[in-house]
Amino acid sequence: MATYEEFTIDQGADVAIELHLQTVDGAKKNLTNYVVAAKLKKNYNSDSAETTDFTAIVADPASDGVVTLSLTNTQTDALSKGRYVYDVEISYDDSAGDTIIERVLEGRIQVTPSVTR
Repeated sequence: MATYEEFTIDQGADVAIELHLQTVDGAKKNLTNYVVAAKLKKNYNSDSAETTDFTAIVADPASDGVVTLSLTNTQTDALSKGRYVYDVEISYDDSAGDTIIERVLEGRIQVTPSVTR
C-alpha cells in the first residue's frame, strides 16, 4: 500500500522532491533495474491532456533507494492554483518478463498562486 503525503508547491517555481524508499524491514530499497513514473492531475478523472508528468529518476547508486521527482518552473507556471492529486509508481520486469508495478506514494499537492509572473 502506498504512503500518503501532502505537499505545497509554488506556481512558477522549480520543484524537486526526494524520496528515500525502504523495504518493510527498514533497509534501503535496492532500485537497480527499476523505472519510476509520477503524474499530477487536477482530479482522478482528468484526461491525459490535463496531466503533468514529473521528471522521475532513480538516483545513483540505485542501491540507496533514492528517487527524485522534479517539475520545471514552466510546468508549475502552467498549473492553476488549487489542489491536485498525484502518485508515484516504481516498476521492474521480473524473470518471467512480466512488469511488476508498485505504487509507493500518493496524495495531494496544493499549488499556491504566483503574483510575479
